[in-house]
Amino acid sequence: MANASLLQFVHRRRRGAELFLLVLALVVGIGAYASVGLGVDGEVPTNIVAYGGWLAALVIAAHVVVRMVAPYADPVLLPVVAALNGLGLAVIHRLDLAEDTGNADQQLIWMTVGVAGFVGTLVLLRDHRLLARFTYTSGLAAIGLLILPMLPVIGNEVNGARIWIQLGPFNFQPGEIAKLLLVITFAGYLVVHRDALALAGRRVVFVDFPRGRDLGPILVMWGVSLSILVLQKDLGSSLLFFGLFLIMLYVATERPGWLVVGALLFFSGATVAFKIFHHVQQRVDIWLHPFADRNGDGYQLVQGLYGFAWGGLIGRGLGEGMPARVPEAESDFIMAAIGEELGLTAVIAILLLYGLIVERALRAALISRDGFGKLVATGLGGVFAIQVFVVIGGVTRLIPLTGLTTPFLSYGGSSLVANWVIIALLLRISDQARRPLPEVSDEADDPDLLQTQVVKAVAR
Repeated sequence: MANASLLQFVHRRRRGAELFLLVLALVVGIGAYASVGLGVDGEVPTNIVAYGGWLAALVIAAHVVVRMVAPYADPVLLPVVAALNGLGLAVIHRLDLAEDTGNADQQLIWMTVGVAGFVGTLVLLRDHRLLARFTYTSGLAAIGLLILPMLPVIGNEVNGARIWIQLGPFNFQPGEIAKLLLVITFAGYLVVHRDALALAGRRVVFVDFPRGRDLGPILVMWGVSLSILVLQKDLGSSLLFFGLFLIMLYVATERPGWLVVGALLFFSGATVAFKIFHHVQQRVDIWLHPFADRNGDGYQLVQGLYGFAWGGLIGRGLGEGMPARVPEAESDFIMAAIGEELGLTAVIAILLLYGLIVERALRAALISRDGFGKLVATGLGGVFAIQVFVVIGGVTRLIPLTGLTTPFLSYGGSSLVANWVIIALLLRISDQARRPLPEVSDEADDPDLLQTQVVKAVAR
């Protein structure tokens, strides 16, 4: 009985801890919403009860579903996402008051749709390994989604990038769904072919490069990324898809040579694109010399930098700044609005929250018991890591602007719904990984097996 008690201890479900963290997340979201009303109008918003009730109902519903169908899932992911989403809603509401728009109400509706997708994913997908059956189907679907914005009738160009489709009154970005399907495709492909891709070719300066015959997959992804850059003028998605495949390829094969090959392909493609395409030259020029045309092409970036500088360490306070001076502040530049009114402290805290999402995804990958789950969790964590780096790096002028949205913070329905589904898939993988193995009977004690179970459980 001692063995069973020990295993029961190390395989705790931690749903109580999740609920406690969710309460803190709701305090952040609802408290920020109330602070916006106090800062702008001098009083708490009149709809604070209805808003707070709706937000709390969504979060608690998600928690109840996790408790019922994924009881061993990671207890940190959902509260972190709830805090980010709640803060994003409050900041979008603050921009609504400055610009007289209704984006916050629309975003709350999109959050409802996202939570519904989250619930549906957990309820319908009881084993993530079933997705491996749809490796090539997912790839074809992803390519189809990426092609849709190029069609003449439904394709729609916004801010110079042709990455949207318009269906009646709704604009939708199919690339947000495509990134999830591509992760499934890459994981399914690499699980089957990783042994061949891991074979070493020529050795140069202590690095084993892959064989020439194995370069096909990375060359295909390089071509797809360049096609997105050329045809859709979307630097962010191009970097995201290629970087995502490169990360998963390296994790699957453990060969640094793939990173070297990928870096060479990326820089050669970026150089050619810079020489040939005007929109790439324009982005780089704005990055290098934003103040040269601060009232023209560099206006957005310059205003964002002014906002960060004015916010300082602790910010002006919600409702006390002028974040609406930054064009597209509710989407591409929402971090500039947060930096202005909540300061560097809040920006660092948000980066830590994103770091927690990536860390928990990699932890799920580390303890997952199947290769497909490991690669899917790694890829989904890589999606958040690359996207946050690209977005915040562009806003802070670390790298050129790309146009991606900040996950869970920025205004945008397609991004929000897709990211909620991604979190559901991560919770499903972590639930499978954290579930206890069959208990060891007292009559047939196996100390080695027990030790292995305990070590894995404690590592979680």
